[in-house]
Amino acid sequence: MKTIYAVRHAKSSWADSSLSDEKRPLNERGKRSAPLMAEMMILKETRPDVLITSTAKRARSTARRFRDAYGLDKDLVFRDGRLYLATPEEILSVLRELPEDYQTVAFFGHNPGITDFANLFAEDYIENVPTCGIVKLVSTAEHWYDLNTLNTRRTAFYYPRQFGY
Repeated sequence: MKTIYAVRHAKSSWADSSLSDEKRPLNERGKRSAPLMAEMMILKETRPDVLITSTAKRARSTARRFRDAYGLDKDLVFRDGRLYLATPEEILSVLRELPEDYQTVAFFGHNPGITDFANLFAEDYIENVPTCGIVKLVSTAEHWYDLNTLNTRRTAFYYPRQFGY
């Protein structure tokens, strides 16, 4: 069985309009909500074996806050440029290439890809995964390369406002 946590990056800053989209940092709310959501995950869910993040600064910063909360080594956080503004198909491609050593993974990306990806795996529709929202997926696939919509289901959906963040 494989477990996936799809995490939308925390709230980003638009204060510096000269920055490219990929270089936008987290704003103060994002800096607060990311560690709080990571702590919530520690209480409710399984710690991931590995974190994979988009190359965008806001996604990397969110992943770093989760890594710190989980106490993971830096070598268990990977950047993958394909997750920057990825489509659901691109996300699946990244996940299908994971080494079999990992059973549980968290990846950090962007909308609309995260929301579209989450909606592939359940009948109930999520209109929007908000910033720092987390979608849990569980798959009966024995191998990452077998991951698909027939063997994977969305089992949980968390977002900061549920917890007053």
